[in-house]
Amino acid sequence: MKDAKVDAKTAKVAGLLYILAGLTGAFGIVVVPRLLIVRGDVAATANRILGSESLFRLGLAAELTSAVGLIFLVRALHRLFKETDERLASLMVTFILASVPISFMNALNGVAALGLLSSPDGPSAFDEHQVNALAAASLASHSQGFVINGFFWGLWLLPLGVLVMRSGFAPRALGLMVIVAGVAYVINSSSSLLGLPYREFTSTGATILEGLGEVSMVVWLLTTGAKSATVR
Repeated sequence: MKDAKVDAKTAKVAGLLYILAGLTGAFGIVVVPRLLIVRGDVAATANRILGSESLFRLGLAAELTSAVGLIFLVRALHRLFKETDERLASLMVTFILASVPISFMNALNGVAALGLLSSPDGPSAFDEHQVNALAAASLASHSQGFVINGFFWGLWLLPLGVLVMRSGFAPRALGLMVIVAGVAYVINSSSSLLGLPYREFTSTGATILEGLGEVSMVVWLLTTGAKSATVR
């Protein structure tokens, strides 16, 4: 069996792209909704969005930036692992590419909500309460879009984890952690979609496992690239 070697430059690029996609995604998907969305209070949510319209728009832009970043990330990871198993590497790419149009369509729900709320007079056929309700429905669809995409954000990690384990140049334990992170994404999305009990507990546990697996992957990618730069 020939020695497996890592393309350290590609690893470093992948690590940086992973950070870009992760930080912008977290800002648009987690931070902005927590600042602006008031659960169970349509009017308060509308007022917060209108009072921080630039922040809301920035969140949507961050979502799209994350989606585009994932495309370039998975291309870099494909270059890194294609010699390990081309079919698994292609499957990894397929899962990520499937998530991208969902992200773009999902952002449209946010744009629709903002359009309803920011129109000077609102749709002429509806009063303020009805306009707020329509915007809330768009925001709810926007939120559920993340649940659907959670499946793909988990599924792509499964072949990636197997590739890491089989590569010969990455720690096998890292691959296992990435697989666990992928399973956590899928379980979390499934529990939310099916309305299963203890969803809050599932979400918290999934967030921890996802973070451990993906942060560990980023650290490995960056440190591998840094070692190459030091040698050169």
